[in-house]
Amino acid sequence: MRNLTYFFLFFCCLTIGQDNEHAWVYFNDKPNFETYLDNPNLILTEKSIQKKNNKNVPIDYLDVPVYKKFVDSILSLGNFEYMAKSKWFNFIHIIGNENEIQNLENVGFVKKVVMADRTINKSTEYNPDLKFIDQENDNPVNQIEMIGLDFLHNLGFRGQGVSIAIFDAGYRNVDSMSAFSRIRSLDNIKYEYDFVDKTDNLYSYTGNSHGTLVFSVMAGYVESQFIGTAPDSEYYLFRTEDIASETPAEESYWIEAIEVADSLGVDITNTSLGYKNYDNENYSYQNHEMNGYTALITQAANIAFNKGIILVNSAGNSSNAGVIAPADSPNVLSIGAVNHQGDYAFFSSQGNNFQPTTKPDIVAQGYGTFVVNAEGELTKASGTSFSSPIISGAIACFYQAFNEFSNNKIYNVVRNSSSQFYFPDSFFGFGIPNFELAYAISLKNNSDEFVVYPTVVLDDIKIINYESQLFEVKIFDIKGKNIFTKKYNDILNNIDLAFLAEGVYYLNIKNFDGDLISEKIIKK
Repeated sequence: MRNLTYFFLFFCCLTIGQDNEHAWVYFNDKPNFETYLDNPNLILTEKSIQKKNNKNVPIDYLDVPVYKKFVDSILSLGNFEYMAKSKWFNFIHIIGNENEIQNLENVGFVKKVVMADRTINKSTEYNPDLKFIDQENDNPVNQIEMIGLDFLHNLGFRGQGVSIAIFDAGYRNVDSMSAFSRIRSLDNIKYEYDFVDKTDNLYSYTGNSHGTLVFSVMAGYVESQFIGTAPDSEYYLFRTEDIASETPAEESYWIEAIEVADSLGVDITNTSLGYKNYDNENYSYQNHEMNGYTALITQAANIAFNKGIILVNSAGNSSNAGVIAPADSPNVLSIGAVNHQGDYAFFSSQGNNFQPTTKPDIVAQGYGTFVVNAEGELTKASGTSFSSPIISGAIACFYQAFNEFSNNKIYNVVRNSSSQFYFPDSFFGFGIPNFELAYAISLKNNSDEFVVYPTVVLDDIKIINYESQLFEVKIFDIKGKNIFTKKYNDILNNIDLAFLAEGVYYLNIKNFDGDLISEKIIKK
């Protein structure tokens, strides 16, 4: 370790050492903070607790310690010297190489990095929520907001710990593009193989970049302009498509790949490919064979489902000519396409009576989808090839929150949360999913009538009313004074609490039968 001479004057630090700088690394969360708030004796002495009670001082989020695993993870990412931490500000103070410290901004649980040397700091703070100047619908954030995925991202669910295998045609420049520098710095490209050329040098083939575009939808990152749907997931990249010809060998490549993916424990697969017609018409499938069981690749998909894999597949770009294999499988979540306003995209493959279940299953933005191309440019592309990775990434974030769910339960919850759940059709399937609603549905226990979330509130709080009945909400301060009363009857209800001062409050819900439910909430 380098010899450093340093002293502190409040937060101003001087360091002898040309390459080393002081910095504060702020975290965006304190996992399991509820445990501490429910058991304050774990973090405060009895004397402190009594004093706070006597002074009506809330025991709140600020009292919860910095999450140790975050600290350990940061210290493992570079030659950093740990100096101090603050639970009030939720940061650690470190010394290290400037570039290594700045790279910490790419870590999923880091809110921001502030250098002690103010001449180094950026003029604008790192903003993981990507608030765009252009708030019109047709911008990169729309394809995330359309499906309610921004809600999961804001909760910190960005696919961390969830693995996604991509089966595609080519990944030109993925190893060098700046849009993938973040995912590379996280070391989250875990496996690569080219089944067409039988080599683990995936990037030696430069004849196609379709996989680059697809990968960018999930894992791409361009600061203040674009973020993928699962920026913190782990990725397994497979080339299974040979664009030089269309033959059944590509089905076999795909089967090889998904067998490897299964052996590696992959959670989710994204296939922005499909098969029905081949160069030799004798190899092609007939419409009636798109029945969920006949095509070889569909049979393999059914086996993969039984092994627990979540399979997401583009429905195809054949309009009324129908979906393609393996999207015809009842065990594959097939994804159709809409434009940025949620209107049906003319090319999106439609389901028909040959499939045993509704196809497509759901839809997402596949017309004018924002992608990053192999030249590193933020641009647009169209096709169900791009609505599919939107959903694959979203499911990774959802699965991070509910990783105890089976693949079948994931499918059902996502369909149940979609806009046409009660009246599916062959154009939209069950419709545009709402991952915020899927999250709320999944919080419900068998005995719950209502779910209130979040319980630590910045601006608003949401109440899910599962029985869709009239109910009354009252909010009381810690002294028992009623400061808010209103009646609601929607399934998903949003209550703006921006008017509340910081502190502890009690929210009471009275249902139609007069039953009372109480929740403690903390306003930050």
